[in-house]
Amino acid sequence: MGPRSGSALTGFCMFQKSSICYLSFPDSHSGCLGDTQFSFRMRQCGGQRSPWHADDRHYNSRAPMALQREPAHYFGYVYFRQVKDRSVKRGYFQKSLVLVSRLPFVRLFQALLSLIAPEYFDKLAPCLEAVCSEIDQWPAPAPGQTLNLPVMGVVVQVRIPSRVDKSESSPPKQCDQENLLPAPMVLASVHELDLFRCFRPVLTHVQTLWELVLLGEPLLVLAPSPDVSSEMVLALTSCLQPLRFCCDFRPYFTIHDSEFKEFTTRTQAPPNVVLGVTNPFFIKTLQHWPHILRVGEPKMSGDLPKQVKLKKPSRLKTLDTKPGLYTAYTAHLHRDKALLKRLLKGVQKKRPSDVQSALLRRHLLELTQSFIIPLEHYMASLMPLQKSITPWKTPPQIRPFSQDDFLRSLEHAGPQLTCILKGDWLGLYRRFFKSPHFDGWYRQRHKEMALKLEALHLEAICEANIETWMKDKSEVEVVDLVLKLREKLVRAQGHQLPVKEATLQRAQLYIETVIGSLPKDLQAVLCPP
Repeated sequence: MGPRSGSALTGFCMFQKSSICYLSFPDSHSGCLGDTQFSFRMRQCGGQRSPWHADDRHYNSRAPMALQREPAHYFGYVYFRQVKDRSVKRGYFQKSLVLVSRLPFVRLFQALLSLIAPEYFDKLAPCLEAVCSEIDQWPAPAPGQTLNLPVMGVVVQVRIPSRVDKSESSPPKQCDQENLLPAPMVLASVHELDLFRCFRPVLTHVQTLWELVLLGEPLLVLAPSPDVSSEMVLALTSCLQPLRFCCDFRPYFTIHDSEFKEFTTRTQAPPNVVLGVTNPFFIKTLQHWPHILRVGEPKMSGDLPKQVKLKKPSRLKTLDTKPGLYTAYTAHLHRDKALLKRLLKGVQKKRPSDVQSALLRRHLLELTQSFIIPLEHYMASLMPLQKSITPWKTPPQIRPFSQDDFLRSLEHAGPQLTCILKGDWLGLYRRFFKSPHFDGWYRQRHKEMALKLEALHLEAICEANIETWMKDKSEVEVVDLVLKLREKLVRAQGHQLPVKEATLQRAQLYIETVIGSLPKDLQAVLCPP
């Protein structure tokens, strides 16, 4: 008998229910005893739109890229318990509590499950009903705000990051706690993992892994348990911040997943996915994948654990594969030995793991920023000059992105201005151009620039003398202007165009002025009662 669903699995299609059941239990190879927390990610059913999607635009426009709501996937956050119990036929009590969300708030939801699950395993349904009733009263997540979330007699306090926050390694200041009784359980972050703990066995290869993730390469992570697997995958996908991770990723994946055949087929190239698994069967099934990271049991001793070695794929054995990064890939950038020394010194001095994580996170952030800044500067140069935007003409187009022109610009404005690392930056950019992350970054930046161009055009119209323009215009031209202005106004009021409130008011006044100059019959058509 496989895992069975509880009565709480409503609102999901049959495939999703089956996936949730299998993904919420470690497979038989893991041998997880006691309490284990991990996470998974799965596709929504085709064409499915929940009522939650209505709030997406407002939230996503203010949230950092990495924390936006998933449009086509669910996250599952699992608290699994397995303890010996002679009263059960199998000899073990096995149960999972799963929280499903489209938000990637792994720290918040794990903290929530650690409060709810132990109580639920003892009291079952009545406890869960009371918790759900409390959660129903919580405010919607608002980027930039600190929320106080009451549950089971505890107030969880957490700040939802905003895209206007400055990149910093220290946690944001919490709001005043004086009026909160009992004192809140303050979370430093809704989503950040203990990055140093996740990467301890692979510190010497962090930059190689960063490059593989940046290039969207297929990467299999084979771990001894779902918690190690899911944390490693989430740590890898967080390496690119503030760049959005545009590929697929599965923190924990099993052979029972509905997409198993899609991911394991040999009739086409491996998909752009970071796949976390625990079943050694995947070593045999996916040995054609170009990059496989095998990690062992985590060692929590004070010393730095033995680092996994870089090995050629030909040394991959289908049985009893030793820990290592099995790849033929050669890193473009030289290893940052100074960072490794600082982290090793921190281990020797017993520096707290959160401080080590902050060092590592800042290094990866600065590395990504050094890589992206030249692209941002070049992209900005493709924007038409503001003086070329006139009110009564269609605004000029954004110039096309030329890879050759960009690569030539690196000689004077490349990553060497902000990063001390040496290496083949040109080669890395050339491969990046072929990756899903370049495509995702370019589409997003082009969209933002097009909206900015439209906003500048609206501002130019609102600053012009509308009455002078109307003097020699036909009724058809005037009506066309009204319709175009209305369309721009609707988009601007829906927060899609970055314009000031004064501009919106002036545009509305212009529309009223123009309509008032038209014959009564046309006014009736444009302003029906």
